[in-house]
Amino acid sequence: MIDLTTFDPNSAGNPNNNIFGLPFTEDDARLVILPVPWEVTVSFGSGTARAAEQIMKASLQVDLFDPDVPEGWKQGFYMRDTDRKILMKSDYLRKEAELYIDYISNGEIVDKNQFMCKSLREINEGSHFLNNWVYQQTKGLLEKGKLVALLGGDHSTPLGFFKALGETFGDFGILQIDAHCDLRVSYEDFVYSHASVMYNALQEVPQLTKLVQVGIRDYSEGEFNYIQASGDRIRTFFDRDIRRRMFEGENWKQVCDDIVAQLPPKVHISFDIDGLDPKLCPNTGTPVQGGFETEQVYYLFNKVKESGRQIIAFDLNEVSTSENAWDANVGARVLFKLCNLLVSANPEASPETEQPLVSADGNDAS
Repeated sequence: MIDLTTFDPNSAGNPNNNIFGLPFTEDDARLVILPVPWEVTVSFGSGTARAAEQIMKASLQVDLFDPDVPEGWKQGFYMRDTDRKILMKSDYLRKEAELYIDYISNGEIVDKNQFMCKSLREINEGSHFLNNWVYQQTKGLLEKGKLVALLGGDHSTPLGFFKALGETFGDFGILQIDAHCDLRVSYEDFVYSHASVMYNALQEVPQLTKLVQVGIRDYSEGEFNYIQASGDRIRTFFDRDIRRRMFEGENWKQVCDDIVAQLPPKVHISFDIDGLDPKLCPNTGTPVQGGFETEQVYYLFNKVKESGRQIIAFDLNEVSTSENAWDANVGARVLFKLCNLLVSANPEASPETEQPLVSADGNDAS
């Protein structure tokens, strides 16, 4: 364990340290954050591929005292450096995708243009590469016993993470905070579009038994029909329905109780920042009016933890860069809250509470 006797949590964040100014190495930290600098298929605003860099700087302004988890940071949070090769690949394919989106938006036929056919193939192959890279990175951390979080990038980035979680934890559910369903099929011909991540997860991660979506307020008819045909595997709490319930006298606790009741015993939180009111992150890729205050979402997360469900991991996506770094400022604080939530939801076993292994015949197997 790292010696924290000389570290002052009340001082200004040290830029020579890691995320939130904490002095942990990856080996020392209990929770490791993987930044994924990828935004190839975004269809409106850009900038999220470089969010981790601005969030890192903004995190130095975050006070380390969280009244819900006062000493959570002492368990160690560490964020890896951004992989520059992944970022360069994203930048290159993003330009290809922009040309492609512009081409199809004008009603042109892709099959008649060899360059566009080549671009589409390269984009889909690049996204497949990214999914495998994320899977390998997160699976490796999970195998080391780390708590793992992913920081995007656009919302396509955690698909490989979902696969690693399924292999590690078995059956689990996703609690998705988002303005969008992300249930489109190969949106704009991109198989692994940010608008398709939950559809792909449901298709490719057999251990994903339940998807609970909260705050959805921008979706297609096809997505709506897909939800209706999903049986019990998808439960969507649309923003309009939540507001209507509260307009008619219900409170947020009652809504949260209904949301939590839909979740299985193991839960991954997938947080697209556009699930919040866009005043909080106005530069996110596809902002939509409506949405939550941060404290509403934190309250929901705490209710999940209090229910006894195990929060196994989280991803935070679609925080964008901006000239004044406002989005990163909000993103850094959301990230800190999620880190504290994850460590508090997975208390470390102490030697006093650990029980000896017992074999089938009842004898001590240790």
